[in-house]
Amino acid sequence: MPYISASIVLQLLTIAVPYFQKLQKEGESGRKKINQYTRILTIPIVLAQSVGFIATINAEAITNPGTFFTVSTMLIITAGTLFCMWLGEKITDKGIGNGISMIIMIGIVSRLPGAMIGEAAAKGVNKSLIFLLELVVLFLVVMAVIVLTQAVRRIAVQYAKQVGGTTQLDAQRQFIPLKVNAAGVMPIIFAQSLMFVPAIAASVWQNKSDFASYIGVKFSDYTSWQYNLTFGILIIVFTYFYTAISVNPNQIADDLKRSGGFVPGVKPGRDTSEFIDEILTRITLPGAVALAAIAIFPAIALLMGVTRPFSAFYGGTSLIIMVGVVLDTVNQVQSYLLMQHYDGMMKSGRVRGRSQNVALAS
Repeated sequence: MPYISASIVLQLLTIAVPYFQKLQKEGESGRKKINQYTRILTIPIVLAQSVGFIATINAEAITNPGTFFTVSTMLIITAGTLFCMWLGEKITDKGIGNGISMIIMIGIVSRLPGAMIGEAAAKGVNKSLIFLLELVVLFLVVMAVIVLTQAVRRIAVQYAKQVGGTTQLDAQRQFIPLKVNAAGVMPIIFAQSLMFVPAIAASVWQNKSDFASYIGVKFSDYTSWQYNLTFGILIIVFTYFYTAISVNPNQIADDLKRSGGFVPGVKPGRDTSEFIDEILTRITLPGAVALAAIAIFPAIALLMGVTRPFSAFYGGTSLIIMVGVVLDTVNQVQSYLLMQHYDGMMKSGRVRGRSQNVALAS
């Protein structure tokens, strides 16, 4: 998680800071530098988080820890995090998909069997029908997350006929895919980081104000309607914010203009940018509302009688990360199999228009 936090910080810097924007446009060399900055930033983040972790275990289990215990624990946590970071990068280089995301996904999936067994034991034989209904609802929620992750709004783009020397390229019609949920899981992460603020602020003033005590109680319970309403509003706001900084209609319009493309019925340049921005604004609202609903659904499941470990799989960051990584891995595997299939066809010599001599030479 410290590596993920560092990646989020670097991703925001590539949007806001010109130096990192330049690195992002440099291709492979720029990507390597950004990855190196991410690794370096991971170290202070994990050291800061290890202090809070040590304070928690000291309060719950350890008495008189001492300086050696504190320093050694910080070093062990940091070393373990760096090892997981190295392992994830090796998986990325040698395997299929993003290694860090796959490690997180495997950690999430590994808790599912135990959560299902605990839920089945809690319901017992008398409530087995309710347990089956819960499984059906979970299946529907997963399908909804898949739809939200894959949903796109396609904008038709026409490319004019191009003539270069003796080569003539006919006019082509393609599409710009605008994702309904372009922000991904980031709005939920940002909103969760702010949901601690009301409870912390209320703890400071709880002895001086009844309203502060009320806020402290309600925002410490993530099943309260006050908590979930605020959480949902923050997710919607951050979805618009993150979409605005990650998808640039002006850049899309400029790229289309330079490549000779245009949206049918819309003038190139500023009109195209405004047209894309209007569509993006319209599709972001249902995506943001759906994302907020998925984020608060675990609290609803807990209120409906689902056990806490099993209710975590009804939405939130865990389910979105799990679905996103699985879909990305499936796409990577399909692309790899398709590439291997084409290579096999080339080696077999069964490609139309390929001479026998060329086939034998290969």
